[in-house]
Amino acid sequence: MQTLSSTKKPSATLSLMLGAIGVVYGDVGTSPLYTMKEIFNGPHAVLATPENVLGILSLIFWSLILVISIKYISFVMRANNDGEGGIMALMALALRHRDKQRQRNVIIALGLFGTALFYGDGIITPAISVLSAVEGLEVAAPGLHAYVLPATILVLIVLFMFQSYGTDKVGMLFGPVMLIWFGVLGLLGLLSVYQNPLVLQALNPIYAVHFFQVQGRYWAYSLKSNQPF
Repeated sequence: MQTLSSTKKPSATLSLMLGAIGVVYGDVGTSPLYTMKEIFNGPHAVLATPENVLGILSLIFWSLILVISIKYISFVMRANNDGEGGIMALMALALRHRDKQRQRNVIIALGLFGTALFYGDGIITPAISVLSAVEGLEVAAPGLHAYVLPATILVLIVLFMFQSYGTDKVGMLFGPVMLIWFGVLGLLGLLSVYQNPLVLQALNPIYAVHFFQVQGRYWAYSLKSNQPF
């Protein structure tokens, strides 16, 4: 006979997964909005040649594999302080078996530095993500250029006001939105691969290494001359 807790467990797990998709993976899933734009636009833009495109795609793919699938899932998520995670919880865990004051000072300094990076990312990432998303309106209607910045500010204000209701509410709201977003990305990706299957060559990390080897020669020149490389 199933107990009450066992019948609730699957639904609780699904709710937790949906919330994680909305809060955690929503950040990763919206990064392509501005990543690809910044790579191929601006004073130090990379020329959109087949070699550069494959190199950039290879860098993005293997960065996600190494950072998300290997670093976080295999190592970071296994390190917790009595079930608590985050930079401060891990710092407290590292301090447990450190008696020398010099070692403790180094760990505390690293923890505070990591916290500063976290706050910086928390401020910059939402602004860049929302701005990049709203700028997409210009593609369909260039006349809306003047409204991009005010609309971005309005969206950010509404989002941060809604944040006060708790992370669980935000996750449950944006979880279904991100599922649709990932579904659309997957569908568009499959269609693009069908049209140009050679893009799968980007799964080879050699293209990422080759990109660094070739573009590294022009990096210093690009910064000095303000020309694309």
